[in-house]
Amino acid sequence: MDKQKLPNSTLILVFGIISIVTCCCYGVIGLIFGVIALVLAKKATNLYLESPEQYSGYQNVKTGKILAIIGVILNVIYLGYVVWLFSTIGYSGIQDLQEEMLREYGM
Repeated sequence: MDKQKLPNSTLILVFGIISIVTCCCYGVIGLIFGVIALVLAKKATNLYLESPEQYSGYQNVKTGKILAIIGVILNVIYLGYVVWLFSTIGYSGIQDLQEEMLREYGM
């Protein structure tokens, strides 16, 4: 009997990668992808553990889950930094800081 590929195993891996890559988008987009990847990974893991001899692709699920955990942690840290930045210097302060950096580096 041929093994079936676990449902969404590649999608979990892709979402885990996206959650890390998009961590600098104010921490929101990557957090969403990371949480979705973790939920899908939990479902796929439960399905695999019920009958491991029927499914392949569990390595993608494990790797995607690890990447999603890393992505969620990075996104929470970056989101916390953005919230802290807005609460301490505000939006106008961030704009002033950006303008100062542009003048300093001549961009």
